Amino acid sequence: MTGQDPMSAVQIDTTRPHPARMYDWYLGGKDNYPVDEEMGRQMLTLDPRVPVMARVNRAFMHRTTRWLARNGVRQFLDIGTGIPTEPNLHQVAQETAPGARVVYCDNDPIVLAHATALLRGSDEGATEYLQADVRDPDAILEGARKVLDFTRPVALSLIALLHFVSDDDGAHDLVRRLLAELPSGSYLVMTHATADFTPEESKAATEKMRAAGVTLALRSREEFSRFFDGLDLVEPGVQVPHHWHPELGEPVPGQDDGVIPGYGAVGRKA
Repeated sequence: MTGQDPMSAVQIDTTRPHPARMYDWYLGGKDNYPVDEEMGRQMLTLDPRVPVMARVNRAFMHRTTRWLARNGVRQFLDIGTGIPTEPNLHQVAQETAPGARVVYCDNDPIVLAHATALLRGSDEGATEYLQADVRDPDAILEGARKVLDFTRPVALSLIALLHFVSDDDGAHDLVRRLLAELPSGSYLVMTHATADFTPEESKAATEKMRAAGVTLALRSREEFSRFFDGLDLVEPGVQVPHHWHPELGEPVPGQDDGVIPGYGAVGRKA
């Protein structure tokens, strides 16, 4: 994309909100559009702590990546990457393990436009970006194999993603399909929004997002835990995200001021 506006190289739908751009708006970024800000503001009327939740999810990714790298994982497949923020997953991983290899994947063209920011990794390691949707696991696996060695453990990262994939689209089956190709010693890393703590606000949020053409499939603790069937959960198991090894990162301002309606966990494939 050198020498041209990267935005001119992609087709971006600005007629309806996109989760990656809403997430960017929550984090104070500028890579979003009025439709994203409008929906974001509607979500804030239901729960003003949504930006805190976004930062808590990001912080969970930092801590889990740090834990994995310190425990010998050298390959990462991050699906639902979102618009780059500092530090990115590869920066956290390569701080501990400079030779770490990372494949990012997202379906929003605006993320593609910023992919060069995701590819500035260590000289020893490798980073790559795939433009693909989690609903097409075969395309993701085909692309990831070009960078990652599937005979060695891979950490599959799905941060704040699967609550945008409905049961009709087979969310649990998609995760099983991805994990089936990864060897023993691989990990699943996930966070997921839930209605368990805020049922009324969550119902209203789901309806607003549906009206805007965005799926929001909030799952219970039991439904979230099913993603980890057959895996060995890393202690402390399924937790509200900021309670997972808080010692591995700095706390997010405001994270303890109310309920964080979500779950996070890490599981290892035997």
